[in-house]
Amino acid sequence: MPLLKEEYGISNTSFGIILSLVGIIYGISKFINGIIADRTNARWHLVLGLSICALVNYIFGFSDVLSAKITGQTGGPDFINIMVVVMAVLLIINNIFQGCGFAPCNHLMVNWVPPTELATKMSIWNTSHSIGAFGASIICGYLTDWKLCFWVPATIAVVGVFFIIATLRDTPKSVGLPELPNTKTELDEQEDPKAFRAFIRKKVFMNPVIWILALTDLFVYIVRFAVLDWGPTFLQEGGLSQELSGWTVGIFEVAGCLGMLFAGWISDHVFHSKSQRVCAIEMALVAVCLIILYLIRNCGNPVLILIFLAIAGFLLYGPQALLGVVASNQATKKAASSAVGLIGLMSYVSVIFTGAGLGIYTDHFGWDKLFLIMSGVAVIGTFVIATLWNLKGDGYIHDEDETKKTEPVSKY
Repeated sequence: MPLLKEEYGISNTSFGIILSLVGIIYGISKFINGIIADRTNARWHLVLGLSICALVNYIFGFSDVLSAKITGQTGGPDFINIMVVVMAVLLIINNIFQGCGFAPCNHLMVNWVPPTELATKMSIWNTSHSIGAFGASIICGYLTDWKLCFWVPATIAVVGVFFIIATLRDTPKSVGLPELPNTKTELDEQEDPKAFRAFIRKKVFMNPVIWILALTDLFVYIVRFAVLDWGPTFLQEGGLSQELSGWTVGIFEVAGCLGMLFAGWISDHVFHSKSQRVCAIEMALVAVCLIILYLIRNCGNPVLILIFLAIAGFLLYGPQALLGVVASNQATKKAASSAVGLIGLMSYVSVIFTGAGLGIYTDHFGWDKLFLIMSGVAVIGTFVIATLWNLKGDGYIHDEDETKKTEPVSKY
């Protein structure tokens, strides 16, 4: 965004509207793909989505060429306006197929990993998001042509497509292995579409736990996207170089990786897989870090800002990873991707606030209150997830308890 702003004078409001639009599209796609992923082969689901995303990113680098062909101009307000529209359309297409990523991966995790280990294993898997964001942040921090910021990641994605085809397989059953023990659901007995739809309604749409998790994820993502989407711009307008601001946000992601691993481990080994308790504690601590960042925002010491951004990332990415773990365990392996898809839809509603909302706000009022506003969001998220403090470990246990309640008891 800083490179495009410098070359074409595109405003924060325009960028913000695009971020909001594509974020909502991605959230809807994540939701739809979550339902699809529970019934399809994860390997080819991933291949389709990533292939189209790579293609669209190559085309994105020609946004200026497309705008010139449409307007017959190479500059001026009409050219820039059409270029913004072209970028928005391409990003919408990209985000439709980006939704093919998370859901099939989640489907694989719950089919290969038992509930008592899911927080640890899924936290390891979740670091891939931060590793990718770290790589993109650092790479783009050194690229002086905005087009390369799309072409280089697209080339990496193409390599990923061939890797998936060569290495990935679907469920244990698909390669002749037994299903995981203690993960039997009522759908194991009947797999017809009607039974599946009824199961999804019960485990996802009519499940208040899933809605509480979705609302919490909304607040987590508001804080996360406020840093990721606007961090480089905020830091550069505060006097940091393009390279240093890229490293700062990149370190936020690295700290997030470590935070995920830590949160997953203590969830399984200290809190007995009650991941919602870890989420509540870490969200409260995120609020404290953001208040500190608000107080030191004008200290002129980039190292101090970097340290507290890193701590905030370490704490924030624990809930980001673990909310999906709680949802997957509660919905069971047969509806896990649908549950996470619904949560994903809610989490990307956050872009209404962090995209257009912050774009308009900062154009009019600047960056001064950003961290203070985000700390308030983190506090609200803390109280919401804390309502699930005593939630049972997984949906399989809940189903067993329900069965015991309904079974007739012999008077003999």
